[in-house]
Amino acid sequence: MIEGEASSWTPEEAREAIREGRWRRPTAGLCPGYTQVNLVILPAEYTNDFRTFCQRNPKPCPLLEELPRGQSRLQELSKTADVRRDLGKYRLFQGGTWTEVGTLQDIWRDDLVSFLIGCSFTFEQALSDTGLPIRHIEEGRNVPMYITNIPCEGVGAFQGKMVVSMRPIPNARVEEAYHVTEQFPQVHGGPVHAGAPEDIGIKSLTCPDFGDSVHTYTGETPVFWACGVTPQLAIAHAKPPFAITHSPGYMLITDTKNSSFQALRPSDGKKNTENETKTEGCC
Repeated sequence: MIEGEASSWTPEEAREAIREGRWRRPTAGLCPGYTQVNLVILPAEYTNDFRTFCQRNPKPCPLLEELPRGQSRLQELSKTADVRRDLGKYRLFQGGTWTEVGTLQDIWRDDLVSFLIGCSFTFEQALSDTGLPIRHIEEGRNVPMYITNIPCEGVGAFQGKMVVSMRPIPNARVEEAYHVTEQFPQVHGGPVHAGAPEDIGIKSLTCPDFGDSVHTYTGETPVFWACGVTPQLAIAHAKPPFAITHSPGYMLITDTKNSSFQALRPSDGKKNTENETKTEGCC
């Protein structure tokens, strides 16, 4: 639960707090109504294969914006956000292994290309607005994420399994959770699985591969959505000498409204044709 001053921050105020070290927690629940995104940064020589990887795996890797080579400031999702400084934690990959870093200012290179990938935090406000629980926000934890046995379509050296995020949903409202999130196809859309976590290779809900475990109570179903941490497995497999991602759960908060990615609005039952035109060609 976001409380105090942080509950009313604008995206710019939240990014400033992150830059200054005043916010060191995962970003779920911050700036409700505004889109948060996953981050992948690669040397230019790897970008064609990675872009194709995203296009062939749009469920876990919905590409929202690609920055020109050497450019660190967003151009579409925000006019002031900078990928070098506006995330609380980053992962620096070198040869398939990673370490966490707090800023990219000292390691930034002119040959880097940044990819902004949709995040399931974007549809959480819509779930919450219908009264559905967002357990990791309620408990002040990072969202639980799991490596599944669901294969991604590989491109070149980029190979790996799909990562999913999990939210417990009351049994009687699972279909409703599907309906709400299917309205956001560019930010993972509807779930990939519900119930029986072992069917997708998850041995224990209490031991997520990323993030924190949350309580799943009697009468609730674990529901799983494709997750933008998936590219990190593909990067670990590809073993580029240099790559950067966000740390799972520590997202980049943009100035774009979540509603701009809502393809079907419950109020009128009509497709958001303006958004479809704006995002044409985006996976």
